[in-house]
Amino acid sequence: TEEETKIVFEKLSTYIGRNIKHLIDRPDEEYCFRLQKERVYYLSVALANKAQHADKKLLVHMGTCFGKFTKSMKFRLHVTALDYLAQFAKYKVWVKPSSELSFVYGNNVLKAGLGRITENTPQHQGVVVYSMSDIPLGFGVTARSTQDCRKLPATDVVVFHQADVGEYLREEETLYSGAAVTGESSSDHELIRKKSKKPKKTWGVGQKAARSGKGSKNTSSENDIRNSGKKHKRDNSQPDNKRNKRVKSE
Repeated sequence: TEEETKIVFEKLSTYIGRNIKHLIDRPDEEYCFRLQKERVYYLSVALANKAQHADKKLLVHMGTCFGKFTKSMKFRLHVTALDYLAQFAKYKVWVKPSSELSFVYGNNVLKAGLGRITENTPQHQGVVVYSMSDIPLGFGVTARSTQDCRKLPATDVVVFHQADVGEYLREEETLYSGAAVTGESSSDHELIRKKSKKPKKTWGVGQKAARSGKGSKNTSSENDIRNSGKKHKRDNSQPDNKRNKRVKSE
């Protein structure tokens, strides 16, 4: 719909501005955006026409997933769109090697880990995060402008984390289409996982009583055998003269 298209383009403009036109008007082939199961895919028109012949319930993935709509109709960009955002990004941030691992684990960028930032970057601006060797690591939103970053202490946040390449491992089962490897949806996959667990064995009141009675009977019989064995052992341990005296007295 027009409303959904507007929401997607507004989110993309936060990172690439007017460069959105380069995603649609491409010299090689005509491209478009398609909505499938609350996820927005970027693909060629030729591929979109072929996907129309597939059953929507069985269609798992097509093209490049740019993001997903939430239940409140907010659009969230996924790390799978990073290649296109990095290609047309207006504002960029470079992190130091000591802070690369922290960012790809889902943490914000602190002033201590900031290597460089594009000049005149405003506050609350979408930026693509790079390593110092110009490798895209993810993207986020600036907490402060370029000028404010120069005055910040080392522990203050410079960029709020939005997505990173570490999600390819952390969310590999549901990242591309919200489906597990077997093709089920994430909710179905969770239900199957729960059902596969064996339930704990439960006992009824009568079963518990019978079970407890049987156990007590066995225990008492075992105790009788042990006691008789001890008594027999004590009788055999008496001296012979005492036993002879007992016989004579009789």
